[in-house]
Amino acid sequence: MKPLLFKIAKTEEESIRILQEDYPYFYDNLHYHSETQIMVILEGEGTYFVGDAIGNFKAGDIFILGSNLPHFFRSDKSYYEENTHLRSKNISIIFSLESLGEKFLELPEFYAIKQLLHYSKRGLMVQGNARTKLYQSANKMLHKKGIERLIYLLKQLHKLSRSNELMALSHINFDHEPKPTDTKKVNTVINFIMDNFSKDITLAEVANVANLSVNAFCRFFKQHTRKTFSQFLNEIRIGHACKQLIEEGYSVKEVAFDSGYYNISYFNRQFKSITGYTPSQYIKTHTQKHHRAS
Repeated sequence: MKPLLFKIAKTEEESIRILQEDYPYFYDNLHYHSETQIMVILEGEGTYFVGDAIGNFKAGDIFILGSNLPHFFRSDKSYYEENTHLRSKNISIIFSLESLGEKFLELPEFYAIKQLLHYSKRGLMVQGNARTKLYQSANKMLHKKGIERLIYLLKQLHKLSRSNELMALSHINFDHEPKPTDTKKVNTVINFIMDNFSKDITLAEVANVANLSVNAFCRFFKQHTRKTFSQFLNEIRIGHACKQLIEEGYSVKEVAFDSGYYNISYFNRQFKSITGYTPSQYIKTHTQKHHRAS
């Protein structure tokens, strides 16, 4: 998938940008940037695509997105409706320590941080106690300026580099810089899938959206997402199903139909293949984790 090169606007007075964003929905075009980004979800929920990983996000989640890592965060459908009061809010800490000089990260004191930044090229989700502390630190960083902000960021990165509560999302590192290209076709396809995954989408239909033959589309999609169209569609659908099972309280049959499956046996097979659980096991496991956490 050819992502859009996203240029982060900077001023001469800052090497670290902190954005506090409040929009109806998150920026949902696949893109990448040379800087590392720590994204703290303050409000909102939806689906993320990070590298080759697909999953759900919600308020309180924190992601570390490495340099040149393709990603997008798409809010749930309800956020796009007219006259809704739903908001999508986040704090983004955007930085490039390489801008501090070629030898900066070569210092022995920064070895662990350098390893963390390399690891972040797979996309990281911060969990447990580390997430709680980083959530608080991100809010504090909003009020810091200049050298204080830089020192504070380095301290947080140092803590994260020693944490065992970071979960890699993508199966591979995206450590090469993609060539800038026109991504209108790619994002048109993604938006079509996200808007219609609950319907019966055919391969010919989505290939037509991309204005490609079926064979050309299959090659194009697999080359750039490292997934077949069927794999991508099933992961989007099962992610939606997981969310409904644990948040909405619908029956398995209702969830299957709403996620685009009209054959319950096929839905159950796909669900277990992707999550490792049957729907009933998934509900039970999540309920037990919720009770332990509370």
